[in-house]
Amino acid sequence: MNQADTNGQIGTPAGHTSSDGSATGPPKTAKQLEKEAKKAEKLAKLQAKLDKKAAVPASTEKKEKPEKKVKETKEVALYTSNTAPGEKKDTSGFLPDAYSPRYVEAQWYSWWEKEGFFKPEYGRTSISEPNPNGKFVMVIPPPNVTGSLHLGHALTNAIEDAITRYHRMKGLTTLWVPGCDHAGIATQVVVEKKLWREEKLTRHDLGREKFIEKIWDWRREKGVRIYDQLKCLGSSYDWTRVAFTMDPKLCKAVTEAFVRLHEDGSIYRSSRLVNWSCALRSAISDIEVDKVDIPGKTFFAIPGYTDKVEFGVLVKFAYKVENSDEEVIVATTRIETMLGDTAIAVHPQDERYKHLHGKYVQHPFCDRRLPIVVDDFVDMNFGTGAVKITPAHDANDYDVGKRCNLPFITIFNDDGYIIGDYGEFKGMKRFDCRKRILEKLKELGLYRETINNPMVVPFCSRSKDVVEPMIKPQWYVKCDQLAADATEAVRKGELKIIPEHHTKIWYHWMEGIRDWCVSRQLWWGHRIPAYYVSFNDDSIKGGTLANSDGRVS
Repeated sequence: MNQADTNGQIGTPAGHTSSDGSATGPPKTAKQLEKEAKKAEKLAKLQAKLDKKAAVPASTEKKEKPEKKVKETKEVALYTSNTAPGEKKDTSGFLPDAYSPRYVEAQWYSWWEKEGFFKPEYGRTSISEPNPNGKFVMVIPPPNVTGSLHLGHALTNAIEDAITRYHRMKGLTTLWVPGCDHAGIATQVVVEKKLWREEKLTRHDLGREKFIEKIWDWRREKGVRIYDQLKCLGSSYDWTRVAFTMDPKLCKAVTEAFVRLHEDGSIYRSSRLVNWSCALRSAISDIEVDKVDIPGKTFFAIPGYTDKVEFGVLVKFAYKVENSDEEVIVATTRIETMLGDTAIAVHPQDERYKHLHGKYVQHPFCDRRLPIVVDDFVDMNFGTGAVKITPAHDANDYDVGKRCNLPFITIFNDDGYIIGDYGEFKGMKRFDCRKRILEKLKELGLYRETINNPMVVPFCSRSKDVVEPMIKPQWYVKCDQLAADATEAVRKGELKIIPEHHTKIWYHWMEGIRDWCVSRQLWWGHRIPAYYVSFNDDSIKGGTLANSDGRVS
């Protein structure tokens, strides 16, 4: 162990003394000496290399980079034998060096089709004879004729084809029916866009008949393309039974089904609040509504408007109480709908408004008195605790209007323009009217504030327009019994949901089902086979446009 001397320096360990009298360590072993010699040799080589490099002057010329090798493109091997379409492929020749799907798949499908391998009659003397193995029949979920197929179609077709071929291999009488869907709204929209893009015309410029001709041209082009794609996938369809949802036989079937359901009361007509697309001028179903959550103030581009439209704000304004200095402050995310307000609702237990029960406020833009009504649906702790009621343009307000027997006043036409006796607002587009009403409320001293408000904005999935709740007479299918039957089928095991955990979703959906609105205000698609009957004889009672009375199917 080293020890410090009296001067505070580290002393040297005991050992031998060098020739100059200085202290050294113990003598090194042969292995240590060999290691040091190798290290010295390496250092010498490195030094020699550095000296050599320093002696050579640096070159000022840039070395040319070697040219990159161009990747050789291999030609795709094609099947070139003179095999007539429908004839069996000649496989006697040599296979290409590399795998080529186009070579392998060529000619087979046309031969399969000609031989009738995919027909239920194949291998049987008569299709009417019972097959002891059973039968399997499936209809393609028809792709829309809005365009070409995509990867999702390829995936589902592969699964369906595997299921079909599995049953065919088991000896079942098997039929898989091909076809495509006319896709009413979607196809009309895509053809309208094409018409405007290429000819700067609307469907109204063309007229119904010529516009329908344009759609049929589109259908013929896209339908052929879709069927070719399905064949390229190798899908084992029976093409002798191909169907289009607007084929005469299917139109006849739709008409027959409608008439039967109408006659037994399963289909009826009623005026209700519907999802209305002003861009399409049509009602749309719930599943065609995209609900977009926004955290607050947000601007969206809306069809028919040059500037983006603001959403996600809550506007507070005041209604003056009749014969009083008091006012009731309400809030709304759709200030333009205040033109259709027919009441103000408060909670019956809200002490702030008990003295106003049964009183009226005056509408600032028209000669209309709005009663202050009470309803349990009002949340006393939200906002001011007072809610403007627009029964004709809001789902909650619609229910309040029914309960309180309020008038239902529609303020928009089918295109979303203001209708009614509202002075300067009449004829304005709904979102232009939104800005103008805000300005007028400020001029009248009725505006209070605008605050950010998280909300859900409903968009039409087809037109990208903001959906407007509107009361329209439409045709509905009663769904309560249908849903009960569908629920019972799963419970009994007659219908199997795969994977099984989705059964809960099935029950939830069926138990919350509402009657289905089946009518659309379109030019393309099945026309409802119902007619309104009117009488010249006043003694005979007719129906109304809003219900099924006076209508025949």
